[in-house]
Amino acid sequence: MFSPADRELDRGWPGRVDGDVVVQLAAQTLQAFFTGGGAAREHAEYPLAEVVLRAPVLHPPSVRLFDEGGDFAFANPAAIQGPGDAVRVPGGAGEIVPVARRAAIVGLDGAVGATTLLVEWVAPELDGAKQRDFALTLGALAVTPDEVPAAELDALLEHAGRNTRLLPGDLVAEPGSPLSPLRAGQALEYRLEPFGLLSIPVVG
Repeated sequence: MFSPADRELDRGWPGRVDGDVVVQLAAQTLQAFFTGGGAAREHAEYPLAEVVLRAPVLHPPSVRLFDEGGDFAFANPAAIQGPGDAVRVPGGAGEIVPVARRAAIVGLDGAVGATTLLVEWVAPELDGAKQRDFALTLGALAVTPDEVPAAELDALLEHAGRNTRLLPGDLVAEPGSPLSPLRAGQALEYRLEPFGLLSIPVVG
């Protein structure tokens, strides 16, 4: 998802990165693109340097975060933020810990539509589920399986979809790696190829 840097758009558009340009796709959201079978007409081209990359999925139906034991916990879909959005330290906490994960974006028929980078933010000083209820950073790029195979995520999707139904746009994230704690005034600079760089300021 992207928007031209000189335009104020609430949602942005799906696009395909082709070298140093972004090609606009004729779909309202990435979920709609996958629901349509992963194909859409192409519209205008924009220089990559002149666009703002947004969270690949703005309003996922559900978010599942797996742990090392093979189980998962649900996370807050309303906490999704884009790759350049500032993360606010929640009240009652002095620092927050970013946990970097690779996440599958569910496509058609419950399969992996794309993979992207998800950073779960944790405030260890808070109690219970509120430790991790305030922010999830997603992006910057979503990469389809024909570009980078995601076979190791298939087992997570099979478990997540057992006795239920996965919808296009659902997020299923593998176990993560905690990074160094951050305080207000600092920033996370984290790169994982092929998903690109996350540069995220932390504010108070």
